[in-house]
Amino acid sequence: MNKVREIIRLKQQCHLSERAISRVLSLSRPVISQYLRDIAHTGLSYDEIQLMDDDALTDLLTGKARKPERYIQLTKQFEHFARELKRTGVTLQRLWHEYRTEHPNGYSYTQFCYHFQLWRSTSELTMHLDHKAGDKMFADFTGKKLSFIDRQTGEVKETEVFVAILPASQLTYVEAVESQKKHDWLQVNQNAFHYIGGVPKAVVPDNLKSAVHKPNFYEPEINPEYADFARHYQTVVLPARPNRARDKAMVEGAVRIVYAWIFAALRDRIFYSLKELNTAIGEQLETYNAKPMQKLKISRRELFEQTEKDELKPLPHEKYTRKQCKQLKVQFNYHIQLREDMHYYSVPYRYRGKQVLVIYTDAVVEMFCNNQRIALHKRDRTPNHYSTVKEHMPSHHKAYSEWSPQRLINWAEDIGEHVKAVIEYILAHRKHPEQGYRVCLGILNLTQKYDKERLNKACQKAVYYQNYSLKGIENILRNRLEDYQQESFQLLPDHNNIRGNQYYQQVKEISHDQ
Repeated sequence: MNKVREIIRLKQQCHLSERAISRVLSLSRPVISQYLRDIAHTGLSYDEIQLMDDDALTDLLTGKARKPERYIQLTKQFEHFARELKRTGVTLQRLWHEYRTEHPNGYSYTQFCYHFQLWRSTSELTMHLDHKAGDKMFADFTGKKLSFIDRQTGEVKETEVFVAILPASQLTYVEAVESQKKHDWLQVNQNAFHYIGGVPKAVVPDNLKSAVHKPNFYEPEINPEYADFARHYQTVVLPARPNRARDKAMVEGAVRIVYAWIFAALRDRIFYSLKELNTAIGEQLETYNAKPMQKLKISRRELFEQTEKDELKPLPHEKYTRKQCKQLKVQFNYHIQLREDMHYYSVPYRYRGKQVLVIYTDAVVEMFCNNQRIALHKRDRTPNHYSTVKEHMPSHHKAYSEWSPQRLINWAEDIGEHVKAVIEYILAHRKHPEQGYRVCLGILNLTQKYDKERLNKACQKAVYYQNYSLKGIENILRNRLEDYQQESFQLLPDHNNIRGNQYYQQVKEISHDQ
């Protein structure tokens, strides 16, 4: 028995590994492991074992001796400790202080932790004790599929099966869905939140395309639609790291359980719609979540209600409205074009030339740059129109927004009737009056360089020649052509090579008759 005592001393007091103890005592590791397990189950420390004679120690190791009362009292509280550890801020040290308050002669902190960890390693808790309540939800699709028969065509349609699990309580959600595409992925994630009645701090998906645009070990690129979904529910997306099986071990364990409890139970049943299939899945799911766990003697639903429900964030007042996302470049006029509607929306002018994320629904259009929203518009489906916010304009453009067609016409009338005629023509022949504002202002501001009378005459000449451009009027003024009389221009003499307008009129009539 001396070697047994020495094994215990080297382990408990010297903290040597089993391999090191094996070298020191020249004993095999399996023998040392067995002795340490037997001693651990007794709950005794080395100091207590030193006071025992060889016969008592032998009885203890062979199970003939009764375990100490304080060890029995401690083990009765292990399940309570396990549930308490899931609650925010609860640590083993706090639980030990509460234990010693109730049992002043109880184990030291080191022995307390040792016995609890030993119990934990041999219980069902090993796979979910490390997760805090309300902290994460793991989500993925199963590899295998379920199916239903289309009544109208008789076609067998396979479905994807979504699985989500809260690791702290093991509460599980399962739903069949038509595909793994973004709209289905977002819908089942939302359904999972509403099933559990709250939102976890983070969602851990696998690296499927609907969730992760570009997988990366250090900085994965989340799919924009999924990131927007997470913003709506005030949670974050933490994708499982590529080639790290441990990151998704929780949901993969849940998938195996789903195969055993749902796939197997439904294997011989025939369904004729997706709704009918999901109803059957829901019935099996409730049975599974209500089943007591083997070691804890409590169901997943009960454990969730006790430890996790109150730790979840509340659901938002409105469900998520699915949005579409596009990366678009801001045009030189600080607008982006939503091609679906052929409509233009403004952003602050300093973002022109930059790539922005455009997220839009049936009601609104939002623009984001560097994860910050820079513009919000009510959606307008009027083609070739502009939705412009005045604050988005540079200062020299804001002046144009304050003008109206009538204001420009009144200004032109003060200069002269021919100026008014030019301005009215320009405004009338632009598809949108705003497109002519800049030209009109350019013509009217010519009075800063030329007097009103000359400008009015130049506009008269422009009307005569049907040249309503700013460049044409400015050219007349620069070259002092406004005083030239139309009569001073001589007509070309008749010539055999000049057909004249009568020729073209005849050709037009012949074409019409044919």
